[in-house]
Amino acid sequence: MNKANGATDINESLELEIGRNIQELKRAGPALSHAPNAKNEVLADDLGLLFRRMAEFSTREVDNLIDELHSLRKKLETDGDLIERAIARHSQFSQGAMQLTTMIADNVKKLPHPTS
Repeated sequence: MNKANGATDINESLELEIGRNIQELKRAGPALSHAPNAKNEVLADDLGLLFRRMAEFSTREVDNLIDELHSLRKKLETDGDLIERAIARHSQFSQGAMQLTTMIADNVKKLPHPTS
């Protein structure tokens, strides 16, 4: 749950930063064609840095999801093993109960029947 909140916070801060950069680019748009190359390079570097940060964040999120999937797979295997053992025990108990029931029924048949 904390990971989700942290991811949401990061997403929101990245969205705000992207929004600010887009607004800055819109304002500077007409001036960009007349601006010196240094300013264009700074904006390109800023966008490149922002893109790298977003890519790193996305990569971390994918890695976190892969880790969670591995954990879920282990849990699924463990739970599957537990269920399999429980079913095997139940089957043994069920067979034992059927054998006892058969023995009791056979012994009841051997009892003398009262004559009326």
